[in-house]
Amino acid sequence: MNFFEHQARARAQSRWMLYAFALAVLIVSLLVGSVLALTVSAASSQNPAYADLRLPDLGLVVAGAAVVLLVITLASLFKISQLKSGGGAVAQALGGVRVDPATRDPRLRRLRNVVEEIAIASGLPVPEIYVLEQEAGINAFAAGYAPADAAIAVTRGSLEKLNRDELQGVIAHEFSHVLNGDMRLNIRLMGLVFGLLVIYVIGRELLEATPRRGKRGGTLTVLGFGLVVAGAVGLLFGRLIKARISRQREFLADASAVQFTRQTLGLAAALKKIAGYDLGSHLSSRRGEQVSHMLFGDGFGLHFLFATHPPVLERIRRLEPGFKPESLRGLAEQINDPGYYVPEGEEELPLSRLRSAGGAVSPEQVVAQVAHPGADDYRYAEQLHATLPADLIAGVQDAQEAPALLLALLLNARDEALAAEQLRVIGASLGAPLAAKVAYWRQRQGNLHAAQRLPLAALVFPILRTRPAAELRRYMELVAAVSRADGRVCAFEFVLGRMLRVQLTDLLEPALAHDSGRRRLAHCEDAVALLLAAMADAGNPEPEAARRAFQEGWNHLYPRLARRYLGGPSWPQLDTALDQLDELAAPAKQLLVEALVRTLAHNGRVTVGEAELLRVACASLHCPLPAGLGSGG
Repeated sequence: MNFFEHQARARAQSRWMLYAFALAVLIVSLLVGSVLALTVSAASSQNPAYADLRLPDLGLVVAGAAVVLLVITLASLFKISQLKSGGGAVAQALGGVRVDPATRDPRLRRLRNVVEEIAIASGLPVPEIYVLEQEAGINAFAAGYAPADAAIAVTRGSLEKLNRDELQGVIAHEFSHVLNGDMRLNIRLMGLVFGLLVIYVIGRELLEATPRRGKRGGTLTVLGFGLVVAGAVGLLFGRLIKARISRQREFLADASAVQFTRQTLGLAAALKKIAGYDLGSHLSSRRGEQVSHMLFGDGFGLHFLFATHPPVLERIRRLEPGFKPESLRGLAEQINDPGYYVPEGEEELPLSRLRSAGGAVSPEQVVAQVAHPGADDYRYAEQLHATLPADLIAGVQDAQEAPALLLALLLNARDEALAAEQLRVIGASLGAPLAAKVAYWRQRQGNLHAAQRLPLAALVFPILRTRPAAELRRYMELVAAVSRADGRVCAFEFVLGRMLRVQLTDLLEPALAHDSGRRRLAHCEDAVALLLAAMADAGNPEPEAARRAFQEGWNHLYPRLARRYLGGPSWPQLDTALDQLDELAAPAKQLLVEALVRTLAHNGRVTVGEAELLRVACASLHCPLPAGLGSGG
């Protein structure tokens, strides 16, 4: 199943979830309505022993059900609104501590390096990273509405009990949830289940606060008990919905993690440690049950119909068909020893397990790569990460230097007069001290390879996301102003500015970011023509070659509709076109990506500029493209 098919399936799952939730709400509302009606009937009775209880009036039942429906809806909307602040809010609610990008703690540095490498490899923004310091079990989760506001959290037990390979397997598993849009579904599910939970909580609080004696106490006790029972039915439905959606996706995420790292050993070893560890993947936080469906491992020991995860031994067997449970005995003795810890710091990535890159770029290959990075992508990202100059790495980890370093990427490297004008624009907006920092980082980037620019920019994103929203909006305006300082915008300036805009817009309004819409290609012909023309123009300086490349992509989408190639569009035109094309349905996006690759590959070669334009087009379509274009991961 490729990314676009997964998106269509996710949309179907969302509809199924909403139908199931609506049924659960209806049942709970009728139950509570009946309880309220019985309570009103009992309270109005003159018999103190309520011996003459009448059947509830239908009008009272309907009125009570309407009130409950309103309460559940408002509670769900309130919870979803709370979660709009991003995945970090979920991690913090569970006691998560944010990992500083500049941390020097060996275990945290290893965690950051693994997350950054996987983010670069998969074409996603680097997420926020949290550690659940009070949790000794081995677990992790990813949360957020969109990749730009995602957070990945791991337990302290994961850092202490897992080596680099094992940690890499767990993080790759969580990234698959980010890539396939599972996070958005999880966040919505949290909000909906919270609405069902509210009725149970109200009933429990009412029971605890009500005196047991007296007529009033007896009436409220009956009401509280009825709300608890009805709320428990709601919880039952909520857990069934979570389990139904979550279980199969865990197998898919395991398979994606193996495809990503090209080795089963790390992920299987992590699962074996969970199976042999006394604490397993258990979470002690009372609030953790809300995220049970998001976790890497079963955090709460739910079984049968309510299990949010497949049995851990079954997951291991899927990865290692010859696995025997008795082989865990020796591992269990080791990992349960109080003195057992994996070595601190970095361990060498086993590159010998990774396949070498090669092969030509084809539409089928790139479509298969979207949101499904492979081992070659990881190797490529690991090499990019490792070969970035040490002073630039230090700069992107420094909250005071990172914004200046990103602006320095936009400065013209050859024209000193133009660079001076760009620095003047920066100084006028943010002051001379920051402009001086930008000038310094421009000098430090002199030997940076073109293919390293976007990965370096990606590493700045975790710093930017901590800034206030108003500051981020001013920063986006400044990026646009710097790009236009010479009266025109070059390709890389457009790519970096557009990538930044997409990521920051999704960060500022994560609930509005979407994976696919409902538009059809037939309604977007002009926007498609602009994007294909830009791609043809980027890789073919000769007009006739560009025309043939454009026609190759256009005929793939509109074989019966003629269209003339009119040359490359202006960047503002392309900006508008990409905004419109992001509203395409998932199958249409797949066809569009295929057409872009046909246009790009028409002349048999792919330049860095073409690859960057394809990458920013895919990012604008919310179809993350892995780092190793055409590597066939």
